[in-house]
Amino acid sequence: MAKMKKGLCLWVGLALVLFLFSCKNPIAEDTESNTLLLLVSLLSQDLEGNPSNFLQSDVIVTDVDTGASTIIADTAKATMRAELMNPNPAALSSVYNDLELSSYTVTYFRSDGKNVEGVDIPYSFSGTLAGYIQIGTTAEFTFVVVREVAKMESPLLNLRDGRSEGVIQMTARIDFYGHDMSQKDVKATGYLTIYFANYDNASGG
Repeated sequence: MAKMKKGLCLWVGLALVLFLFSCKNPIAEDTESNTLLLLVSLLSQDLEGNPSNFLQSDVIVTDVDTGASTIIADTAKATMRAELMNPNPAALSSVYNDLELSSYTVTYFRSDGKNVEGVDIPYSFSGTLAGYIQIGTTAEFTFVVVREVAKMESPLLNLRDGRSEGVIQMTARIDFYGHDMSQKDVKATGYLTIYFANYDNASGG
């Protein structure tokens, strides 16, 4: 009887070991990428079109020659870099450490706490961002940071139609998403100060 119990215990123990090895390891599945997605710089432009670390967004642009008014989306440029998380020079990199960007999201907020979308700030949005960054290199990506539709809705519409005067200052948080060639996710976040105004009216034009 003792031998039967001992044998049964061995079989149960062996079955338990096999079960544990056959189960997926959630910790291993959630392991982060060995590559870091670094945001080197985030630039937009001022009213003269010069590169700057802020954006002056004109809610409506008037052609000085024809007088025609146009609503134009605003863009920004991100310089991204892919680096190994392990700084050990002996660590070898491969194509699996390269990164592929897939999308980004833009969310606005104000320092005065007025952050109701469609009332105080434009609606957040997502966009695609196709790009490839080899390990140890940088790449530039241009993307829309303010959509045309945002300038046709409150609160930017109020600036455009003269129902609100002056300048509205906001901050755009931009989250960049991608993955390495092992399909492990990476992310980087940047912030851009934006000054919204009807600059033609503000300047007396």
